[in-house]
Amino acid sequence: MRQQLEVAIRHSLAAQSRNRLAWILLVAFVPGWYLLIGSMIPHRGATFILRSNGTRLVVDGHDLTLITAGLSAITLIAGFVVFAATRRAIPFDRRLILSGYRPAALITAKTVAALAVAAAVGGYAAVVILAFWRPAGLWSVAVAFILAAARMKATLGLLVGVLVRGDLEGFFLIIMTALLDTFLENPVDNPLANKPILEFFPSYGPTQFAAAGTFHHQALAGMAAVSLGWTAAFALLGLAVLRLRMPHSSLRGTRAGRVRAAAAPGGPAIITGAASQPTATAGRSTDGLV
Repeated sequence: MRQQLEVAIRHSLAAQSRNRLAWILLVAFVPGWYLLIGSMIPHRGATFILRSNGTRLVVDGHDLTLITAGLSAITLIAGFVVFAATRRAIPFDRRLILSGYRPAALITAKTVAALAVAAAVGGYAAVVILAFWRPAGLWSVAVAFILAAARMKATLGLLVGVLVRGDLEGFFLIIMTALLDTFLENPVDNPLANKPILEFFPSYGPTQFAAAGTFHHQALAGMAAVSLGWTAAFALLGLAVLRLRMPHSSLRGTRAGRVRAAAAPGGPAIITGAASQPTATAGRSTDGLV
């Protein structure tokens, strides 16, 4: 099991790193997005409510918009990378299962790879923001980007990758989530941003956490917990769907056939037939998946 897990993690990380277009977008898109959004929003006061304690803040709308711009960029890139890797790996994962690979190893490897991508994307977005703004609470922005938003959106990409049947549907869901979710949380863009209904949106926790640490010098542990709750929900749903869509391992059937053949009279003749039958079945199932 340990060897299978190590190999699966190594292959999952390699699959993520081979998406060169996504990494080029990460390097070029994030600073370009900060520059574009920052140039459009002036330094003007905006009312922002920390709903966990009822504090009403007047913050710089330009700086708050940079936070939500970073969150939307994280959603796009982390979601796309994990979604694309998950979609490409599904047929190969099925063949591995039919060959006797344990589903638990593959599922764990995908989780580790998604979290690694989240850490890379979130950390880069937190570093690049320093070129446009030096927040007093940089630690809160980094935590919100890495531990909250990036991990949440990476697991969202995993969920979308195993749910939708086509790439177009997946891209549409990720783009709309990235733009609408973060847009609604910003009072500069959305006059209704301080309404209670927004507490039920995924980006609510990261936005509140980053704004509280940056503009109020306060760490809202509850908002971090909300973000981790969304991450766990997306991850568990995605991994559950992935497990349900994985075929049953042919190795179990082969072993059962050998046990029955050994207990029956004329064992050697039956063993050959029992051992070869699951192999042929696995071969037919694999050919159908290619």
